[in-house]
Amino acid sequence: MRSLNIIVVEDNDDLRESTHDALKALGHAMRGVKGAPELDIALANGGADLLILDINLPGEDGLCVARRMRQSTPDIGIIMVTARARLEDKMQGYASGADIYLTKPVAMGELSAAIQAVARRLNAGTPNPPHALTLDASTLQLFGTLETVGVSKREAQLLEAFAKAPEHMLDNLRLTALSSASKDDLSKGAIEVQIVRLRKKLEQAGACGPTFKAIRGTGYQLCVPLVLQNTPIQSLRHA
Repeated sequence: MRSLNIIVVEDNDDLRESTHDALKALGHAMRGVKGAPELDIALANGGADLLILDINLPGEDGLCVARRMRQSTPDIGIIMVTARARLEDKMQGYASGADIYLTKPVAMGELSAAIQAVARRLNAGTPNPPHALTLDASTLQLFGTLETVGVSKREAQLLEAFAKAPEHMLDNLRLTALSSASKDDLSKGAIEVQIVRLRKKLEQAGACGPTFKAIRGTGYQLCVPLVLQNTPIQSLRHA
């Protein structure tokens, strides 16, 4: 397992320390902070690959922290670990930038597996794969071997989320949040419509082979290499 530079953001002293010690024993470089001000200091003094982030923090809550991190450090990994277990809370967590959303109590084995999943996309400096498509978030253009294709802001946001997700897979819950769709829209095929549109544009740009794989009962996986530039894209919840 790749060793990561991890910061635990948790105001409960016992939980923060136990998580810190357990993950340090697995070989990760660990720091623990109580809230946003201490996190900013820690990031200024060495950065981080991954945040393990509680939502119920004093002052600036974890949702605000996640949104701010996605703006300032778009490639950072974010695992939310919180007592908030409602569907609406999970959707809000993913919409705010979480890679993975876990509800307390979390077994250390599950947290370790989540960290490994996020670590698989944290490969800074890896050369771009051959024939990769490129998404430019500033111009909303998808560059490929055949042509350059324009995308909407919402399509760009979805493609960015797929590219950054562990295993390039998004579940239906996060797709719903990113699409600003209601829970009822899931039964009406709103997600399928979004995937069909993205598939056509990827193929038009020059994608080879299957572009998306449907994961039965779970969501979709992006199956073609996609390079991001000029990210992140602003929140589109009200677009």
